[in-house]
Amino acid sequence: MRTRVVVTGLGVVAPNGNDPQEFERSLREGRSGVGANLSMEEFKFACRVAAVPQRTDEIAAEMFGEDELMAMNSSHRYCSIASIQAWQDAGLERPDPEGDEVDWDTGAFLGTGVGGMDTMGERVVPFTDGGRVRRLGSTAVEQVMASGISARVSGQLALGNQVTTNSSACSTGAEAIAEGAARIRAGLAQRMLCGGAEGASHYIWAGFDAMRVLCRNFNDAPEQASRPMSASAAGFVPGAGAGVVMLENLDSALERGARIYAEVLGAAVNCGGHRGGGSMTAPNPEGVVRCIRSALADAGVDPSEIDFINGHLTATGADPKEIASWSRALGRGAENFPPITSTKSMIGHTLGAAGAIESVATILMLSGGFIHPSINCVDRHPEIEAFSASIPDNALDLPNARTAIKAGFGFGDVNSSLVFRKFEDA
Repeated sequence: MRTRVVVTGLGVVAPNGNDPQEFERSLREGRSGVGANLSMEEFKFACRVAAVPQRTDEIAAEMFGEDELMAMNSSHRYCSIASIQAWQDAGLERPDPEGDEVDWDTGAFLGTGVGGMDTMGERVVPFTDGGRVRRLGSTAVEQVMASGISARVSGQLALGNQVTTNSSACSTGAEAIAEGAARIRAGLAQRMLCGGAEGASHYIWAGFDAMRVLCRNFNDAPEQASRPMSASAAGFVPGAGAGVVMLENLDSALERGARIYAEVLGAAVNCGGHRGGGSMTAPNPEGVVRCIRSALADAGVDPSEIDFINGHLTATGADPKEIASWSRALGRGAENFPPITSTKSMIGHTLGAAGAIESVATILMLSGGFIHPSINCVDRHPEIEAFSASIPDNALDLPNARTAIKAGFGFGDVNSSLVFRKFEDA
């Protein structure tokens, strides 16, 4: 029997909730975290709405010292807050920052899509171009390097196992969970903090606006802008935040008497090779289908056992193709398709953090026996209309739901898929 991997802690900094409890309430209520963004308006973006976590500076000030705060950009702050939430939610105590003890059994996979682009745009480029390199300060490198988020958390929590930052575009957060689960299964760690973070900055979002993939049709109605599976979907809403889960060897969790939210039954990652319709910006449908089926095979789960799907579903033209891939992968047509929802309808697309925040949402739905609504989808896309009965417009009670699947598909034609099961027994 292989090692079982369970979730014993959750942490989240999302546009509609700064901890798992607030986040769950927002999910149940269908509360949007999308709002007008002044910086996007100032710099003449076509899209002028974004989904940004609120009140995080105050939360960070309560958690960290002044010197550390000055060394953290928004991505660092989001990731650190969510990581410490997950750590403490798992029943672990924060180590003494002045102590020498290292936790050799715990590591981290904490990913990001774009890294320190905000620091580059706000400080490194203008200071360098202005001949003020000496004014950059000693923390510029650690804020710019992608691995800064995992390195910072490793110091905050004295992690001694593998500490890595992965980056696979929008697949990053789910991929991090898959990688952490694999390490525990291999007997190389007892616990792994896994997830993703993305900062809030118009410098991060500018390239997407130039590609015309951001929503520009609802600047006057921000909460209606993120519209996955909708006929009037006009592009994704950029978002920011972090999601982190504590993965743990089941024996370790039971020995500690930890609360267990769910079990990670299976996972898969792959690439479509930029063939068969796949490209730098679009997934190969065959790759998507294979990734989903591989995760199910790894989990030992029949497609008929899936009680609900938390899709990638970004509010772009890819949504109908994604639904078709889910249907093909599961071998389930519109007549017996499981409920499917998009967390992005409430929090926008948080890029490298998306798969992680949405995995937290999936675990909360499993453990809480519900599925959150996919808001702003009252006008179904015509190619999705046949699946309307499976798209919840309001929160649904699903007390008997046991198994859920989450997937992420990213630029570069990369895919990741996770199968979670509500924890019931050892």
